[in-house]
Amino acid sequence: MKNNHIENAKIFKAFCDETRLLVLSLLQSGEKCACDLLEQVSVGQSTLSHHMKILMESGVVVARKDGKWTYYSISQEGSKTAIELLGNLTAIEVDTAKIKRDCTTDNASDTKKCC
Repeated sequence: MKNNHIENAKIFKAFCDETRLLVLSLLQSGEKCACDLLEQVSVGQSTLSHHMKILMESGVVVARKDGKWTYYSISQEGSKTAIELLGNLTAIEVDTAKIKRDCTTDNASDTKKCC
């Protein structure tokens, strides 16, 4: 995965607002029209549009236009990317070369001593 902090921050920004988390939970059951989301989220149309823009910029949500209506759904690819990003950022890297340098063998007792 390419190390791009600006794009990665967009993904985390999508998850750091309770309204966006509510929208994501509503989208878990499938595609929703913006008008349906407005009925279930207590924000105005312009505020919802702002939240949807952030969710779409993260790649976690995709939009589909049908006439004058916009339908939103969770992107499987975006979801996978977010999961992989979190895993990569929170993985503990092990420096095996350092471990080998820090561990020495005591020839007298033939045991390893590690710091």
